[in-house]
Amino acid sequence: MNNSVQSRVSAEEWQVRTDLAACYRIIAMYGWDDLVFTHISARVPGGDDHFLINPYGMLFEEITASSLVKVDLDGNTVLESPHPVNPAGFTIHSAVHEARHDAGCVLHTHTKAGIAVSAQASGLLPISQTSLFPYVTLGYHNYEGVALNEEEKPRLVADLGTNHALILRNHGLLTTGETIADAFLLMYVLETACQIQIMAQSGGGDLVPVPQPIVDGIQAQAEQVTKGLGGALVWPGLLRKLDRRDSSFRD
Repeated sequence: MNNSVQSRVSAEEWQVRTDLAACYRIIAMYGWDDLVFTHISARVPGGDDHFLINPYGMLFEEITASSLVKVDLDGNTVLESPHPVNPAGFTIHSAVHEARHDAGCVLHTHTKAGIAVSAQASGLLPISQTSLFPYVTLGYHNYEGVALNEEEKPRLVADLGTNHALILRNHGLLTTGETIADAFLLMYVLETACQIQIMAQSGGGDLVPVPQPIVDGIQAQAEQVTKGLGGALVWPGLLRKLDRRDSSFRD
């Protein structure tokens, strides 16, 4: 199947397919997958508003570059595939891709820590260094049931606004990025911040918030930490790690 799909797409699309398949495998490697029920999408280069999403029913650890399904904003499969797509996944991802052309990748998870924080009225708290990076680019979207309703899309987009992260109340986490690497790094930090928060709260006692002036200056510090590269700083190392474990994502 690899040769069949690779021969029918551009080199640029194949690179996005490879990175997206890698992202699915990395999410599984960190234990953030939820059987087959969450999703990561990536915009296909070329300006046609096509994006790639997982074949519904495949575990994240099974996904390959050639198995990803290419769809348009109406949910039509653009390149023939034997696989369906998750209808709830399509609703969420098509909404963001249609409204936010800077979102090259949209990543959504249902982790225990993420859902736990999403169920707290206060949401993510600025109580750790890790929490500050997503905290300053974070929106909230109230739960409206399983995301199958087209009418929810404008409300979800409005709640995301110009932010790059969204806590879906009672549901999970969502991040966006210009690249797959950027969306992954933001999710890594957001997920870690949620884990830290739940652990801190379970310890009992008062929590110590980070002073507001430090919160206000975190964006400039984030650029220094990643040397201005964003997710590109960590992505090559993650691919090397994945290749050492199982390079079949490239198929």
